[in-house]
Amino acid sequence: MDSDDIALSWVLASRRPEQLAKFYADLLGSIAEPGVAAHHWIVPLQAQGSLQIYTPSGKRPWPESGSALAPCLQRRAKADPLLELQSWLHHVIQLGGKSTEEPRLESFGAECWLEDPEGQRFLLLVLRSESAETTIG
Repeated sequence: MDSDDIALSWVLASRRPEQLAKFYADLLGSIAEPGVAAHHWIVPLQAQGSLQIYTPSGKRPWPESGSALAPCLQRRAKADPLLELQSWLHHVIQLGGKSTEEPRLESFGAECWLEDPEGQRFLLLVLRSESAETTIG
């Protein structure tokens, strides 16, 4: 696993992502940017990374309070995002992580929610090579 192509960002569930993104952007001295869908916004952070604000899929339960903010480790696919995610997932499980769902292919790439060895949620995301450099949860 080459760490040069892995980026860390934070994903925050929101019922009104555009408004919340503008709130955090103002607080952080940044400018909110549209993400990969109407319900997804990005707040670039000054140092490195970003805060990504999104509305979870209606097909998934709303995150419990305290679980709405989570790290997102992402990389860009060199080939098939789902196959690359499955390989990455296998590596994370070997390190002591636990998958909480099956990896799934989305329009922007492949993603899977996991828990670290202490039970904290995080997202693995492999973006399609032709996608913009943004994420969604």
